Amino acid sequence: MSGKPVTSKPVYGYLMDEDENFIIDEEAAPVVKQIYSLCLAGNGPTKIARMLTEQEIPTPGTLEYRRTGRTRRYHPGYECKWAANTVVHILENREYTGCLVNFKTTTQSYKCSKIIYNSEDKQAIFENHHEQIIDKDTWERVQELRKQRKRPNRYDEVGLFSGLLFCADCGSVMYQQRYQTDKRRQDCYICGSYKKRTADCTAHFIRTDLLTAGVTENLRKVTSYAARHEARFMKLLTEQTEDGSKRRNAAKKKELEAAEKRIAELSAIFKRLYEDSVTGRISDERFTELSADYEAEQKELKEKAAALQSELSKTLEATANAEKFMKVVRKYTSFEELTPTLLREFVEKIVIHESEALDGKRRGKLRRQEIEIYYSFVGKVELPD
Repeated sequence: MSGKPVTSKPVYGYLMDEDENFIIDEEAAPVVKQIYSLCLAGNGPTKIARMLTEQEIPTPGTLEYRRTGRTRRYHPGYECKWAANTVVHILENREYTGCLVNFKTTTQSYKCSKIIYNSEDKQAIFENHHEQIIDKDTWERVQELRKQRKRPNRYDEVGLFSGLLFCADCGSVMYQQRYQTDKRRQDCYICGSYKKRTADCTAHFIRTDLLTAGVTENLRKVTSYAARHEARFMKLLTEQTEDGSKRRNAAKKKELEAAEKRIAELSAIFKRLYEDSVTGRISDERFTELSADYEAEQKELKEKAAALQSELSKTLEATANAEKFMKVVRKYTSFEELTPTLLREFVEKIVIHESEALDGKRRGKLRRQEIEIYYSFVGKVELPD
């Protein structure tokens, strides 16, 4: 609890000096950065492990053996054979952001040596303990991507939009499909519920090339506007994230104050009711009846006040989230093509609507399809005309 590490062996990517300080391991740290970059590019732990193995990068156990002679995690003959769970451990370890995490594990008792991983509330976390290898925004983005399953398709590829597309009607993730003949090949995405017949939904079919063109065009428009009018863009993002004008926020504050005032009044009423019940001025039945009504009202008001407080707190987060998004914009002032890394840094999710015929015919050739793009940190961005 003093802020000193409880381990004598830091996580892969760091070394420990004589004063028990974590210092960056110049040989291992670039591998950690590469693993995070590969994850941001849409690759899962199994594929990342295979790529590291193909590059013949020594595993953490091999590196430790070569330096210290310890054989605990060393496997002769498999010096560069990376395991998926090793990659997962690196991707989920917050110590790469520069913080020290003590009490990550425990045991059931002194009789049982089985390791149990502690929840975050049972850990001791010390920020800015050592130099970071991965910045906090990247780490958090990777954790979000890790929640989305991105399995390679049968062509051993991870689709450009895998894990990012969702059906507008049923909320299911969209699956990649490929139709290939001797003459042509067509990639597309369709609704997962429709594909698996798990819910009554339509295909929401969209071609990958058209989707790529639409997302690229919107992304270029947003980044171009942000680069040319940064101050105006920051204000726009803040107002949109706040979900309303200052007048609406003022109304919410007034409503919150009224709710808190009534909650305080009800507490005073409870106290008087209890005194009246004790002194016999009202019967026990009457006390029970009145107190139940007031308790129900107070409970409802507390829930309402909590919701209002949560909405108002978003106002404070709006500027910070806008700045986080601008950091990504500044990183990619221009780009040639839509890469997996760029896409996942900018976009949180994309919602696909069913296409509609413009000529009124069920299978008309002229169709329109709406795509909703939710950007990282700021959600939907609506630029002025």
